[in-house]
Amino acid sequence: MEEKKYRENEEEKEIDLREIAAYLFHWLWLIMIAGLLASAIAFAYSSFIMKPQYVSTTKIYVLNRSGQNENLTYADTQLSTLLTKDFKELIKSRFVLETVIEELELQETYEQLASKITVNNTSDTRIIGISVEDYDPARAQYIANAVREVAAIHIRSVMDIEAVNVVDEANLPDVPAKPSKKKITAIGFLIGVALITGVLVLRFFLDDSINTTEDVEKYLGITTLAVIPVMQQEKEDELSTRIKN
Repeated sequence: MEEKKYRENEEEKEIDLREIAAYLFHWLWLIMIAGLLASAIAFAYSSFIMKPQYVSTTKIYVLNRSGQNENLTYADTQLSTLLTKDFKELIKSRFVLETVIEELELQETYEQLASKITVNNTSDTRIIGISVEDYDPARAQYIANAVREVAAIHIRSVMDIEAVNVVDEANLPDVPAKPSKKKITAIGFLIGVALITGVLVLRFFLDDSINTTEDVEKYLGITTLAVIPVMQQEKEDELSTRIKN
């Protein structure tokens, strides 16, 4: 008995899934319209409301030498690699950023400026990149160069390093890094589709009306003997009304 009930439950679930799929397919046009409308709103938002952000990047090379030996040793290379995390912390330190704020007369606080700066290190190298994000490309460029110059002095002072070499000067970006209009538009489309699909599925489960003979047999457990052609009767009534008039 239990196995029979289990099979019946599995068959009902399978039928429900088929019904939901057929129901959603019937409303596919509405789902696509909702997705396109949401993507259009997302595109307009990213184009006209969100401010474009530009990223300027400068790179430095820091190599620590042990002792007075001018020759570069393997130990120097390994030590410099291990110290890259220390260099990254020094670059975003309060001393460096507050000095940059004072020198450039910026309006940002330390926390605001720190949120605009990203320090990264490429794997297996001792090259450290300093990236600054700002709404003005020229402003991002000179802030990046200023952070690099102040950080180089601070690193030499704290770590007792002779030199911090410049690999790349900060570039002047001509293309905004954010927002990604394609990505935001695609996300808007997916959100629109997901929302309207959720509403349709909810409506499907809340709809307890009986429309077909299959619904009568499934939900009421009654076998239908005949079907009254309602649409045909309505047409006949309409025709008789016209004749009388």
